[in-house]
Amino acid sequence: MAVIRVEQVCKSFVTTQSPWALIKKHLFNSVNVPYFQALKGISFHAEAGETIGIVGHNGSGKSTLLQIICGVMQPDSGKVTVEGRVAALLELGSGFNPEFTGRENVYFNAMLLGLSRQEVDASFDQVVAFSGIGDFLEQPVKTYSSGMMLRLAFSVIIHSNPQILIVDEALAVGDEAFQRKCYARLKQLQAAGVTLLFVSHSAGQVIELCDRAVLLDHGEMLMIGEPKQVVHHYHKLLHMEQGERERFRLHLQQFGHTDSYVPTDEESENSPAPVISEAVFNAELQPETTVWYSSRGAVLSAPHLQNLNGEKVNLLESGQRYRYCYHVTFEQDAFEVGFGMMIKTLSGIPISGATTTRNHQHRIPFVAAGSCFTIKFEFVCALRNGTYFLNCGCSALINGEREFLHRGVDVAMFQVIAESEDATGMIDLCAGFMAEEV
Repeated sequence: MAVIRVEQVCKSFVTTQSPWALIKKHLFNSVNVPYFQALKGISFHAEAGETIGIVGHNGSGKSTLLQIICGVMQPDSGKVTVEGRVAALLELGSGFNPEFTGRENVYFNAMLLGLSRQEVDASFDQVVAFSGIGDFLEQPVKTYSSGMMLRLAFSVIIHSNPQILIVDEALAVGDEAFQRKCYARLKQLQAAGVTLLFVSHSAGQVIELCDRAVLLDHGEMLMIGEPKQVVHHYHKLLHMEQGERERFRLHLQQFGHTDSYVPTDEESENSPAPVISEAVFNAELQPETTVWYSSRGAVLSAPHLQNLNGEKVNLLESGQRYRYCYHVTFEQDAFEVGFGMMIKTLSGIPISGATTTRNHQHRIPFVAAGSCFTIKFEFVCALRNGTYFLNCGCSALINGEREFLHRGVDVAMFQVIAESEDATGMIDLCAGFMAEEV
């Protein structure tokens, strides 16, 4: 049974600041007033217990759509039907009075969500324990950090016994430990049959949590379907040139509303085939914690990942082969030169790496000053969905001791967005399985 129905929803906003233009718009429905159309005929439904992710670039209409579904905003045309108790975290701190304490805001927000005071009393200790704000509970919310405010707001929402939970990217504010805690709780709510609708820029989260995903672009719904497929097309769309992008948008609008579309021969001949690069790269996926150490005779630069076609990528699929590349320019002569790499988790735990320093056949006996090299480490991505960071380094013998000539930490990052359904843990061992009845 569908608990959320969105039918041909449109929404526009006047973009002028002129009060006279606004009066003309509202009194005379003037068509000459400049406006921005945020949503254009959006239609989809969510079944009870289903989790739907909404993806799209900034300004594609994601937040506007969620606000209309929650009733915070009314559409210009179209219809939205929602059945069940809705809890929403649309904007950090929304519904909180900064002058009131954390305790007071817990009660006010929970009651706004439909709970009685007795119900809030019964769950209050659980709310506080999950939020982890401790001694700040009796302090005004205006003294809270954004992370503390998020923890308290999310804790109130998930303890309000919602039948429908709507979250708009707010969890991105929290630290990694709290994010893991939130996603574990979301899994519990999913198991309990709660319908979940959320916006996220994290491909791994959408693929892991969602049953279906919706792709919005410039206010239009381009496709709805299997999360991995939707995320894959979303990232392709982000980095296409304008002409290529328009052809691909047309293709998705025509054929992207089903998971199982196979074009007929006639359709294939008549429809423009989108020119799509196999590289999947998100330009916004850049590390903010990069550290380059001092150079001692060499300079490393341009660290990046490639697929086997030589195209730059940072959204990887488990089981596929990739190359980690970087350039090295030598400013001084160097002896017994070696190179290395390391992959780390989001929390900094080293997972796996490679080095050429231990095997004399892989070391370079002598490199003259002025020489330049491109280093390539080829590997199979054996990781589960998640975000990972890369280190790089170059070393040589100096006065009989191996020393780094240059190295960098967190110089590049990537996400694994497609994993094996048979793997568990962090590493995909590609383990075989058989069951023999005896």
